Amino acid sequence: MADRIHRVTVEGSRITTPRLVLRPWAPGDAEAALPVYGVDKVSRWLAPALEPVSDLAAMERLIERWMAESATLEPPQGRWAISLRETSELIGGVALLPLPPFGSDLEIGWQLAPDLWGQGLAAEAGHAVAHQAFESEAGVEELFAVVRPRNSRGAATARRVGMEWVGETEKYYNLSLQVYRLRRGDLDAGGPIEIMR
Repeated sequence: MADRIHRVTVEGSRITTPRLVLRPWAPGDAEAALPVYGVDKVSRWLAPALEPVSDLAAMERLIERWMAESATLEPPQGRWAISLRETSELIGGVALLPLPPFGSDLEIGWQLAPDLWGQGLAAEAGHAVAHQAFESEAGVEELFAVVRPRNSRGAATARRVGMEWVGETEKYYNLSLQVYRLRRGDLDAGGPIEIMR
């Protein structure tokens, strides 16, 4: 991603990139979200671990919980549904949330429909959320991604967002996780950026 201009537009709680729209979750998203969160290929890599969502009703309850949680978070934190800009098709989700146990570190997490893996879409979403965080009035200086040790795709996505591996820890979620960090000054160090508000 460093070889092209990164266009990120932030309008309220909506973030757009050249290929994506990140928007708050809505109750009607459950049917489109189930093929993402209902498959083991996605859920097994989440931290904390999440069983695949079993059916439409369970997906509706999960989205309701995400919406309620997002309403209590202070910007730039939140959860967004990821949709393709060209078709509006919902293809996954991205979140910026406080990491346990202390909530002082902010984590970017992303989930994408498996049939769209390998196209750089998760990295584009993570990158956009990083911009939104660093450009906010909250004074965010660094962001983290935590990745299960065998999740090579998650690690590669973190690196494409611009994150650097900083080590392994059991601090978060009581799991052994690889930690990647992105500092404010390192975002887009390899290329130009265009932010519109």
